[in-house]
Amino acid sequence: MPPPPSQCANPLLLQWVGEWLDQARERNTKGVNAYKRAYDSLKACPFPFSHPSEAQQLQNIGAKLAERLTGKMEEYCRAANIPMPAPPRGKKRAVTAVEEDEEEASPPKKKRTSKPYVPALRSGAYAIVLALSTTSAGLTKQETITLAEPHCDSSFTAVSGPGKFYTAWSSIKTLENRDLVYEQGRPTRKYFLTEEGWEVARRIKMAAGHSNNLMVDRHAPASTISTSRPGVDDLFMDIGSNSGRATPISDAIGNQDASDTVPQGSSSTLPTFETLVLPPGSFTVQLVLDNREIRAKDDRDYIQIEMGKRDVNPIVRPMALGDIIWVAKCHDSQLLSSLGLEGDEVVLDFVVERKRLDDLLGSIKDGRFHEQKFRLRKSGIKNVIYLIEEISVSAEHFQKYEEAVRSAIASTQVVNGYFVKKTQKVDDTIRYLARLTAMLKEMYEMKPLHIIPTRVLTARNYLPLVNSLRETEPGTGYHITYEAFASLASKSETLTLRDVFLKMLMCTKGVTGEKALEIQKRWKTPRAFIEAYGQCGDGEEGKNKKIEMVSKAMAHFVGRKKITKAVSWKIAEVWGNISI
Repeated sequence: MPPPPSQCANPLLLQWVGEWLDQARERNTKGVNAYKRAYDSLKACPFPFSHPSEAQQLQNIGAKLAERLTGKMEEYCRAANIPMPAPPRGKKRAVTAVEEDEEEASPPKKKRTSKPYVPALRSGAYAIVLALSTTSAGLTKQETITLAEPHCDSSFTAVSGPGKFYTAWSSIKTLENRDLVYEQGRPTRKYFLTEEGWEVARRIKMAAGHSNNLMVDRHAPASTISTSRPGVDDLFMDIGSNSGRATPISDAIGNQDASDTVPQGSSSTLPTFETLVLPPGSFTVQLVLDNREIRAKDDRDYIQIEMGKRDVNPIVRPMALGDIIWVAKCHDSQLLSSLGLEGDEVVLDFVVERKRLDDLLGSIKDGRFHEQKFRLRKSGIKNVIYLIEEISVSAEHFQKYEEAVRSAIASTQVVNGYFVKKTQKVDDTIRYLARLTAMLKEMYEMKPLHIIPTRVLTARNYLPLVNSLRETEPGTGYHITYEAFASLASKSETLTLRDVFLKMLMCTKGVTGEKALEIQKRWKTPRAFIEAYGQCGDGEEGKNKKIEMVSKAMAHFVGRKKITKAVSWKIAEVWGNISI
C-alpha cells in the first residue's frame, strides 16, 4: 500500500488501515475487501476527525473497525507522550443550575466496555489459535490437532470424562462464531485465522512471553521455515513411521503456500508429492452401499441382509456419487491420521451405478442420465460399471422408449467407455456384487496401496493429476481417502463455471453432453454466449441470425456433435431471448 497522500484529512487513520490491508493481503484472509473499502472511504473523506470513533460516519467503516482504530490511536499517543483526544460528546440540551449541582453531586455511571476475547489458558480454543498462528497457509483439521495438543489439557479426540459430550475440537465452532477462524477449501477443509484471530494470537503470546516461539516468518522462503520456528518441529517427528514412504507432516505444512492451487488441465504445474503407502495386510476390502439402494419401500434391508448371507457385510451410508463403491478399510483406525490423512478408508478404483429399467427410462427423460455420467467422469474412478436390472415394465411404455434406451446403453459403452452389466432381478445383482467383492479382495488385500496425499488435491487439479499418473505410471494405481472422494463428488461445491455452463446448456431438450461441450469450446462462458446473441441485432433479421447462430457455427460437425437448426432455435429461445 503506498503511503497516505498528504492531502488526506486523516492521514494517521488512513496509514493504519493501509497497514492492516497489507497484512490481510499477505495472509490471504477474507478481510482484504473490507479493508480496501474502508481505505477508499477514508481517503475520499474531505474533513478531519477529532477522534477515531467519528470514522463510523463513513460508509464501509463499522463499530469494530472504529474500535480498533481507537486502540491504535491510544498506543500512538502513549508512545508519543501526547494526550489522547477526547471522544465526541453528543449534543445535549441546556441544563439548569440545579441540574448542574445534581451532576456534580452524583458521579456519572461508568461506561461498560466489552473486553476483547481471549481464550482460557490451555483450553481448546487457546490451543487451536496457537496452532493456526504457526502459518498463514492454513491447516487441515488433523494438522491443527497435532499442533494444538501440546498446548491443551483436554483431548481433541475423546471426551474428557463421564457426563461430558464435547472434545477440545468443539471449540473451533466458538472461534468461528466469534469471527476469529474461518474455513475454506476443497477437497479438504483448511482453517485460517481472521485478522481478529491474529490479534488474539498476538495477545496470547505476549501474555505467555513466547511471542517468537510459534510464529512462522511469513516473508521467509519455504525452505527456511523449519529453522525459523524452534520447538514446533519436535511435534512432527516422523509421525508417519508406519510407512517407509510416508511424508512427515512437518514437510506437508512447511512447504505449503496459500497460492499452491493448480489450474485445471495444466499438467506443467501439477503438484509434486511423495506417495503414501498402506502395506499389505493393514486393511481389508469392504463394499459401501448407498442407503437409498433398497428392494422396495417396505423391504429396505433386503439387499444388506442377503449380501450378509454371502459373507459380504456392506457399510451402509448416504453417498454423494454412485450406488456401490469399494474401500480399503484400515485395521488400525488411527493409521491414516498418523500419515496426515483423514478417516480410515481409501476409495478403490471401482464404482457401480445401479439402475432398474424403469429408473433408467425416467433418468433418460428428465436428463439425470447425462448428469450422472458427467459426474462419474469427474470422479476420476477408472472402472465404472453401469448395472441395469431388466425388471418388467409395460410393453407399450417400453416400446415407446426402446430406441432411446438402446442408444443410451450404446453411448455408455462406446462414448464413455463404461462396462454395462445386465441382470434380471435384484437377487442376480446381489450375487454379482458378492462375486465382484471377492475378486477385489484378491486383487487388493495382498498388495501395497498407493495414496495421493489429500493436502496436494484441489477440485481443479484432481482429474489432470490422476490422468497424468495413469499415463506415466500405468502399472501403479493411485487412490484417495473416502473423505476426499466424497468432497470432490459433491454435487455443487466443486462445480466450476464451465461445469455450470454445461449443465445449463444440457437443460435444453436436444442438447447432449457432446453438443454442450462443443458449444462451450466456442463460447467459453454464459456471458460470452449471451453477448454473442446480442451482437446479432434486433428485428426480423436479428432474430434469424440468432436462430441460426449455433447451427451455423457447428455446421462442420457430423454425427452426435452436429446441431440441427431446430435445436439451434430452442437454444436461441432460452439464451437469445427470442419469441417462438
